[in-house]
Amino acid sequence: MSAMQSFRLWAPNPGRVDLSIRGETLRMSRRAGGWWAIDCAAQGGDDYGYCLDGSAPLPDPRSPWQPYGVTGLSRLVDHGAFSWSDSDWVGVSLRNAVIYELHIGTFSPSGTFDGAIAKLDHIVRVGANFVELMPVAEFSGDRGWGYDGVEMFAPHHRYGGPDGLKRLVNACHARGLGVIMDVVYNHIGPEGGHLATFAPYIDEDQSTPWGRALRLVGAGSTEVHQFVIDNACMWIRDYHCDALRLDAIHALRWQGALQLTVDISRAVREIGAAQGRSVSVLAEDDVNDTSVVLSVDSGGLGLDAVYANTFQRALQAVVTGERTGHYVGFGSLACLVAALHGPWVFAGPYSRYGPSEGSDLASVAGSRFVVYMQNHDQVGNREGGERITALAGAKRVKIGAALALLSPYIPMLFQGEEWAASTPFIFFTDRQHLEDPRSVWRGRIEEFATFGWADSAVPDPQSPSSFASSRLRWGEVDAGEHGSMLEWYRALIAVRGTLGLADQRFDPSYTLYEEDAGWLRVVRGSLMIAANFGHADALVPLIGAGELLLASVAEIAVASGAVYLPGESVAVVALGDLGMAQRDL
Repeated sequence: MSAMQSFRLWAPNPGRVDLSIRGETLRMSRRAGGWWAIDCAAQGGDDYGYCLDGSAPLPDPRSPWQPYGVTGLSRLVDHGAFSWSDSDWVGVSLRNAVIYELHIGTFSPSGTFDGAIAKLDHIVRVGANFVELMPVAEFSGDRGWGYDGVEMFAPHHRYGGPDGLKRLVNACHARGLGVIMDVVYNHIGPEGGHLATFAPYIDEDQSTPWGRALRLVGAGSTEVHQFVIDNACMWIRDYHCDALRLDAIHALRWQGALQLTVDISRAVREIGAAQGRSVSVLAEDDVNDTSVVLSVDSGGLGLDAVYANTFQRALQAVVTGERTGHYVGFGSLACLVAALHGPWVFAGPYSRYGPSEGSDLASVAGSRFVVYMQNHDQVGNREGGERITALAGAKRVKIGAALALLSPYIPMLFQGEEWAASTPFIFFTDRQHLEDPRSVWRGRIEEFATFGWADSAVPDPQSPSSFASSRLRWGEVDAGEHGSMLEWYRALIAVRGTLGLADQRFDPSYTLYEEDAGWLRVVRGSLMIAANFGHADALVPLIGAGELLLASVAEIAVASGAVYLPGESVAVVALGDLGMAQRDL
């Protein structure tokens, strides 16, 4: 049943704005500050658009739903009509989090929100307690990673739209899973956007490697700043998400727009408090700046956690042996040990990888950092989208998984990692209005040439096969080596949860490694990890008495004050004389 609805639009550029709705064209009234307004009868499900100076209808910059894609009409959504069943949900603490990152389009056979619901029990079985969704805001076409969104308030039509996302979040909460929404505020997608037609949303003096920057500072930025904050609040209020992951805030740093992160954090936490649940804000930041997670009172941004990319590079370089591209300057056990003690690795000096603005990590809790062996970037931004198991083999990946999942930080898995999925994760797009559809492919080839990767190995992002080959194959989950890897991941996460060592760091006084031999030992509380990346057998000194909890190969043994490790193996040991009670694991 229709009721009076208020339509408000910020559009200082045109001299006239009309609302087009249900076949009618209604003149809007100009208000102060470049705003336009009209009240008319409408209801959820009605399609509408805005005509600027007599143009054809354009979608609403704040469109809640784009059922016809980025260039079609917008559709009204009655958020109050959805039947939530999570009234008792209070959230999940980041302090004990294990995050599972997924891409809606490739995670399930249907590539939809409802398809993801059908696989949530698997995530619970693995032991994760947070689902992190790669961006779902409306982008051009039917397939893409989501980082080129242009309708920031509309969950993608191909995935199932607003109600589909609500069903997914509701189902996650029913299973004890928190939901982290990946959001992109550092740029706007390169295709299909109309923001600049309405108002000065775009900062013409700033650009990013991924698209045009939003006008977040300086003259005319007030409304854009609030536009972004309102979007962040929407994911928490209307979709009940538990956290936001802010993409690449180093790009906001280039603009001098980091205040936006503070304002977002304050606004979404207020909504969470009003709803009786915890809400967190995490950020990707490539400059190793500890102040991101320090309190505002102490001069920081006050965010809850930051993604530690240098930890991943230190770990992958040892696991795979890579030394090019992102892995220049990494690869030694000394570098990996530094990452295990403090995830910035190159805090302070200038490394071969690039400048680092890191600072002292000693007073920062481990649960302020998110670490991983691979995520969408580290897999997808390779020439063939190869996963780490394809690069290094299962034995070495099991070592890396033990070090990441039992670290003092928040561990994150990327979809399929836990069963050594055979499918790649390729960069794919569906840009429908390019004059030269192969330009994206050539750009990727030029970028990868600096890493020494061959042209022939770079799939065309526009090809439907790049998307299709990236879909997970669920039939392999429990089969053979895939099943063995899955049980290894489950066992590691179970040990992590049972020991309850949140925030307790690896103790440098017990750390030992032999660079040439390729083995290392780290101790966290009463837990010892002994890892052998070398090909020869190794005897790793034990600290007092120890009980073998997990072994990546059957030949591992604990005896005579040492852990015997065959080449490319890892052991997890409970150290009884450091206070570890006997546990049935």
